[in-house]
Amino acid sequence: MNSIDLMVQEHKNILSLVTVIHNACCRILEGDPVEVNDFRNMITFARTYADQHHHGKEEQILFREMMGRLGPAAVKLIQNGMLVEHDMGRFHLGELESALGRYESAPNTPDKLEILVNAGAWANLLQRHIDKEDNVVYTFAGRSFTDDVLQSINNEVELFERQAEEKGIQETALALLKQLTEKYC
Repeated sequence: MNSIDLMVQEHKNILSLVTVIHNACCRILEGDPVEVNDFRNMITFARTYADQHHHGKEEQILFREMMGRLGPAAVKLIQNGMLVEHDMGRFHLGELESALGRYESAPNTPDKLEILVNAGAWANLLQRHIDKEDNVVYTFAGRSFTDDVLQSINNEVELFERQAEEKGIQETALALLKQLTEKYC
């Protein structure tokens, strides 16, 4: 298993959610109601698949190796770029979840705006973030690591994937994404 290729494929799934979010937000702007449960499902996918599963592999395996082996440029790229953006994404998801809770108990325009703002901010952040990882971070890692280190990363990622499969993480998340894309794409 090539771990970088796998992460690029996961990015395609995450970008499908970005499209779902954009389309759901546009529908609200065009007068449709806020589908609170759909947005909660979007958060579930974002947290389980994009953050815990995908970012988990990056943070626990790839980024750790990059910062430990590739010097100050890698440390700066990861600590001041990728990890900061991961945290920003978590912030927007938390704010979106809070706005959904308030809106569900008492629908109002300010919370509807917060839903749109934070959903859109997360989606836009991830779109830019994925572009940087695919075109800068992953290529930097791929060309800088020795074959031995890449194989070690691949082995760790394979174990991570097997453990997630045993818990049904990928299957459950991708089924949820399919449901959302059928409705919004």
